[in-house]
Amino acid sequence: MNPSIVGWAHTPFGRSEGTLEDLIATVTHGAIADAGITAADVDAVWVGHFNSGLVNDGFPASLTLQADQGLRWKPATRVENACASGSAALYSAAQAIRAGDAKIALVVGAEKMTSRSTAEVGAALGGAAYQREEAGKTFPQIFAMYAAAYFEAFGDHSGDLAQIAAKNHRNGVKNPLAHMRKDVGFDFCNTISDKNPIVADPLRVTDCSLISDGAAALILVADDVAADFDRAVTFRSMAHVQDILPMSQRNLLAFEGPARAFATAFQGAGISVKDLDFAEVHDCFTIAELLCYEAMGLAETGKGSNVIAAGTPFPDGDLPINLSGGLKSKGHPVGATGVSMHVMAAMQLTGNAGEFQKEGAELGCVFNMGGSGVANYCSVLERRG
Repeated sequence: MNPSIVGWAHTPFGRSEGTLEDLIATVTHGAIADAGITAADVDAVWVGHFNSGLVNDGFPASLTLQADQGLRWKPATRVENACASGSAALYSAAQAIRAGDAKIALVVGAEKMTSRSTAEVGAALGGAAYQREEAGKTFPQIFAMYAAAYFEAFGDHSGDLAQIAAKNHRNGVKNPLAHMRKDVGFDFCNTISDKNPIVADPLRVTDCSLISDGAAALILVADDVAADFDRAVTFRSMAHVQDILPMSQRNLLAFEGPARAFATAFQGAGISVKDLDFAEVHDCFTIAELLCYEAMGLAETGKGSNVIAAGTPFPDGDLPINLSGGLKSKGHPVGATGVSMHVMAAMQLTGNAGEFQKEGAELGCVFNMGGSGVANYCSVLERRG
């Protein structure tokens, strides 16, 4: 029994004057209203939230109950799996629905990040690295290790990373929910300058996702309930693959956890990558999107540049990737990201994506990643009926 998304809500990502509680309340109200249900209809709540010292609200699951009195006494659980905390919450809700423990679930992803300095955010996110070997490294430095290994093995691909950054910024211009709606252009992304310095060699500022506040929510329902809704997006498959944490014990060129997640999801859906109409993938850094091209089967290892040269991931290409602007332009409020990505896919599949709509989109993929390719969630979604 495959669960379906029947309603959603999404704050604009960026700098918010509101608190974490405000963000959670906004999308809780919005998703319930969008689905056309009442809070009393919800059987249980799951909240994706990384935190790691970013805010003092360390008990966010209960903040959802304050959004509507109809949620009081409902079971509510906070789920954490680094940058994939939103997907972890969604998958937990789906498991409860499949088990028959819930018919209607509310899933919220939220993070408040901009109230901390860049250094403080970097230190907090660094907590998702393997502390016995990688303590003190920021995530730009972590993913710079991927980029450095890739460049050493296959040559300098800075231009390809700049193409990815420029593409996602162009896409983000069309998304009113995106944090940075500005087409900065390939030349700017491909040039080291005062405004685009090296953050962690070889990664530049434009290779890194944004520090954002934001929240997203969705209503997930059981198969026998989905028929009661005019609009539903069904999970054709869901795959969660967890890899070991130490980078020293992994092949940095293979992106093994993401590759296994993609392969498992595609097998479960009975498809190949060529069947997809679009994908939202976890571009926390541009090197991550390049590696995803290879992990999802668009190219062999070391040949990701061929995907860009062929125009495949661009809006008019065979497989548009990150039409929403991705984490690069839309923003990356960590706990919200996985839920946001699924909302973006649902918008595409129901024809509600506005200016960034892919015409005729029928089958989509979401890949959300926690840590350095450690927590890997891949969903294949289609419109019900």
